[in-house]
Amino acid sequence: MQALFERLLEQLWESVDEADFRGAMADIASELDLLAFAYLSLPMESKGKPTLISNYPAPWTARYLDNRYQSVDPVIVRARCGGCPFRWGSDLKSVEPSGAQNRVFEEAAQFGICSGVTIPIIDRRGNVAAMTFAADGPDPAFFRVTERYEQGLRLIATCFHMFVRGKLSGDRMVDGVSLTPREYECLQWAARGKSDWEIGCIVGITRRTAAFHLGNTRRKLGVTTTKQAIARLAASGFSVH
Repeated sequence: MQALFERLLEQLWESVDEADFRGAMADIASELDLLAFAYLSLPMESKGKPTLISNYPAPWTARYLDNRYQSVDPVIVRARCGGCPFRWGSDLKSVEPSGAQNRVFEEAAQFGICSGVTIPIIDRRGNVAAMTFAADGPDPAFFRVTERYEQGLRLIATCFHMFVRGKLSGDRMVDGVSLTPREYECLQWAARGKSDWEIGCIVGITRRTAAFHLGNTRRKLGVTTTKQAIARLAASGFSVH
């Protein structure tokens, strides 16, 4: 487990978007024979959009978000209360759905999501999230794995949450354009005259990754050079001196 965890940390450190995070978690889950997972981070405001990173079937995750099932999903309702990891499923008594809640279970089952284990996450800032590992039925082998690695899975879920919160939330605005925290950070250092290599050393990433972030920044801002991006940054009120 330690080697897997160290590899996950390396992948999370290098991740820059949802696809990277999805791939990192999929790799670890696969190594543990937990093939289906879903990370859901709830917005602080009721009208906000949740963050869902998962390898569930895309039609199901799209339906889930479109119908705002996070507000009635009995698994998420329970996860909001925090506490220890818990089992769920139509044949388990840990969650007793009814009405709209039961329909969520029924629709999920159509996509092979029938039972699972969910790890509630409530961080020190009050952000609520859940990491779920799911199976297409009450497979004893599946539950044996989740029991054996329960502590490790809790640590994995928490680290995943913290990296996602740090890299995919709290976007920064430059001249009306939203940048990720890392893109904004790299642009700030570029504005101070730092090269890609120097930015990488300062931020703790590779030169290639720093260049990747600056490339994303240029694309989002609709410019072709980093100097033009810096000018847009200055126009937003950031002092480049």
